[in-house]
Formats: sequence, structure tokens, C-alpha cells
Amino acid sequence: MDGAQSRAELDFAREVLRHEAAALEGLAGRLDERFCRAVEILCRCADAGGTVLVSGIGKSGHVGAKISATLASVGIPSHPVHPTEAAHGDLGRFRATDVCVCLSYSGRTEEVVNLAASLRQDGVPIIAITGGGNGGEPSDLERLATVALHLGVVEEAGHLDAPTTSTTATLALGDALALAASRRRNFTPHDFAKRHPGGSLGMQLRPVTEILRFRVGERLKTVEEGMSVREALEAAAPAPGERRPGAMLVTGDGGRLTGIFTDADLRRLVRRDPGLLESVMREVMTASPRTLGHTALVKDAVLMVRTHRQDEIPIIDGDGKPVGLLDVQDLVTLKLVAD
Repeated sequence: MDGAQSRAELDFAREVLRHEAAALEGLAGRLDERFCRAVEILCRCADAGGTVLVSGIGKSGHVGAKISATLASVGIPSHPVHPTEAAHGDLGRFRATDVCVCLSYSGRTEEVVNLAASLRQDGVPIIAITGGGNGGEPSDLERLATVALHLGVVEEAGHLDAPTTSTTATLALGDALALAASRRRNFTPHDFAKRHPGGSLGMQLRPVTEILRFRVGERLKTVEEGMSVREALEAAAPAPGERRPGAMLVTGDGGRLTGIFTDADLRRLVRRDPGLLESVMREVMTASPRTLGHTALVKDAVLMVRTHRQDEIPIIDGDGKPVGLLDVQDLVTLKLVAD
């Protein structure tokens, strides 16, 4: 492939992305009270123990499955339902406490309209996401909906009429609904973490204290700032068979953390003058080190390591007293940072 062709393809790809970004910007500007009504419907459903079922066909069906997964991940029970399957028994999935989000850009997709008509007869609330906004008569799906949200007139990106910009806008609006509903229901990062226990994401959302191997009183002894380095090394020595932490945590008045003294600090001290082992800890320690509070998440530790290249992170409680020491190798073992 020659340089001219590569540049042409990159220009085309950038134009596609700019086109879709402009559509999302326009959609954001068109949001109104109907969006808030839809959020209220989702919240009432979740609070009543109901399920949000999301339905569309073709590309809209694929987008709907992702919207449903997002709803479920933020604490709102949800499942995708194929509109054709609904007509062959899956209507039994719907209960009076449920809500259906129906996706159809034209608002006239026969299978989706038929599903909405059946649900309307049963009194199930319907949130419709359609193109709408043409200034003409409402589509069949809009007329059946409890609340209809419009994407606006969307021109598909590129040189084809394949669903691109319209599906991107639908997905983004679904994400906005899910996140706004979770925000209204006070869904917290802790709640989110409980629903994502696996993988890197789940691990980073755990409290940092859950992954500590070196805890004060368990494999970790603090030392006082008035001790000599030699005395501190003896006081902090691990029990036989235990791994030694990569640093000593130094405390002052009231047991509050005042400094840290790492293995690297010790090596530099001895290389300079072995007699410096008689130095007082407060004179050789790193005073007021960067720390994390005991309520911090693992992702906060990852950020600190990546930002400051800090290999040992003291964890302190609300009074500034050390709780434990996080070693960068713990994060390497969990594959959260590179070695």
C-alpha cells in the first residue's frame, strides 16, 4: 500500500469518527424532560424488583444486548429479548413490574411494534428509542410508548447506508440512561465492584486492604524513629520462614507514621559508610512519604505506582497510624502493573 492510499484511508476513518462524534454532540443538545421521565421509569422498575427487558432486531438487537448488559452491571436487572421470540413464548418473561426498552430507528420495525402493542395491552411501561424528530406524524412505536426518546435525523457515516452513526447514537443514549438511573439510585463504586469480581477491572475495584500481605502485627513490625538503624533492623526482623518486607515503617508520637526506610535506602547507607547503621532512624528515613488511606481501592495503588514509580506504599488509618505495607510485587503478581 503506497503512502497516498494510506493517507486517504486515514482521512476517511477520521471523517467517520468525526461524523459520529458530531451526531453524539447533537444528541446531547436535544435531551429534554422525556429523558428524565425514562430514567424515572427505570428506577421505579428496579426499586420494585422488576426487570428491564431490551428489544430490537438486527443491529438494534445487538446494541440492545449491550445496553441490557450495562443496565445489569450498574444494579438494574436486565435481559435482552428478541422481538420475534417474544411472539413465540418469550412474552412470558414480562411481569407487571417490568419495563421494556424498544429500539427501532424508523419506529416502524414490524416485530418491535407488535411486541410493544402486546405489552401496551398488558400495561407494561415502554421506553422507545427511535430516530424521530422529523416534524411529521409520530411513528407506530412512538405512539405505543410510555415515553419516546429521539435520536434526531441521523445521517449514517461513510459512503454506505449501513447502520453506523444511528447505532452509535442508540448505544450512547442507552449508556446515558443506565448511568443516570444508577446515579439517581445512589449506586456506588463499591456496589459496582461487587458485580465485577473477576478480571483486572474487578481486582482494581477491591479495597487495597484486601490484598495486603504485610499488615502491622502480621508479617510487619513498625519501628520507632528514635531507634538506630541497627536496632530497627533487629526489631523489624521477620519470624523464621517469613518473607521480609521491602521497607520498614517508622512511627513517632502516638504511633503515627512519620517515615519509611526501604531496602534501597539501607543498601545506599551501608555502601556509603557501614558505621551509619548507628544513625537514628529519623535522620535517614524518608519523612512524610506518600501513603494511601485504608479505604483506598487497588486502582489507587496502581495509579500511585505508575505515576510516582513507588515500589512500597504505606497504608494508614484515619489517625495516620500504619495499617500495612503494599509491595509493588503484589501488584505485579496480580498482573495489574508490569514488572
